[in-house]
Amino acid sequence: MVVTTAQLLKWKQQQRPITVLTAWDYAFAQILDEVGLDILLVGDSLAMTALGHETTLPLSLEAMLHHAAAVKRGAKRALVVCDLPFLTYQESEQQAIQTAGRVLKETGVQAVKLEGGNRAIAQTVTTLTRIGIPVMGHIGLTPQSVHRLGYRQQGKTPEEAERIYQEAMNLEEAGVFAIVLEHIPNELAAKITSTLSVPTIGIGAGKQCDGQVLVTSDLLGLTPKQPPFAKAYINLREMITEAAENYIDDVKHQHFPS
Repeated sequence: MVVTTAQLLKWKQQQRPITVLTAWDYAFAQILDEVGLDILLVGDSLAMTALGHETTLPLSLEAMLHHAAAVKRGAKRALVVCDLPFLTYQESEQQAIQTAGRVLKETGVQAVKLEGGNRAIAQTVTTLTRIGIPVMGHIGLTPQSVHRLGYRQQGKTPEEAERIYQEAMNLEEAGVFAIVLEHIPNELAAKITSTLSVPTIGIGAGKQCDGQVLVTSDLLGLTPKQPPFAKAYINLREMITEAAENYIDDVKHQHFPS
């Protein structure tokens, strides 16, 4: 079964948890798709995990198009969602249409994701959804705002919590098919999830969300320093290091090739 945005809504109604991981190339996409992931997110986190930048801000649209197309070639079942990079949708609604349109046309992904939920962003989402472009929202800790927000948990004060709650309402009204809730208190995430009719996807937002997302490099233990809400299911960094060291040793001692 190919996953669709309509299927996600049914799963929320059925209380069936939604699974999401990030992907940045064909090989990872193919593996993750075959094990049955519901959503593959071509997140702008690849700026850090795959390209070595300190934040997501330097990522270009051209780089995102390149990676998203590779991921889509590897995915046959999962819904593939692509982040819109920083300053490729904030300038105007026309810019957002052109960017999102290019992403769908040139990569084949089924949806885009953008950060924020204020009235301006909500209006952009409305414009995109009205012309048939599926949009996933993202509120709470929004990495493209790192220089303003840092990487601290959002929504801890009553004022912040009310703002984030209102952003969720804005985005649902604007037509998103799902919303990522990142690094906010569990109670706030639960309140938003119970209020919305569209699914919430949590990352550092507790168990009450309709689904969960992890950055795949965190899942695999490839990240030297993980965020506090991530979980490594294997230490692939250590395994790769050991394999490479064994290879070097074999070559130096002429044990490879045998």
